[in-house]
Amino acid sequence: MGHKILYKASVRQDLKQIDSKNAEKIINEIRTILGSNPRTGEALQGEFRGLFKLRIGDYSVIYALIDDDVLVLRIRHRSNAYE
Repeated sequence: MGHKILYKASVRQDLKQIDSKNAEKIINEIRTILGSNPRTGEALQGEFRGLFKLRIGDYSVIYALIDDDVLVLRIRHRSNAYE
């Protein structure tokens, strides 16, 4: 069963900061990996408890699970993903 992938509006701005080749790869990986198994990512701790992280190359995808859906909150370079 595929899971519905939703994107927070600010993710569009995140993707504009990434070159188009990498942005396309990230979106495809999100659809493939999180669409089939949203618990693949690593559960975050501390102030980000309840969220998950999926690393795709040099980028981190921060997301939340809402029922059977995945809500992508942020896509950033790993060096500043938590700012």
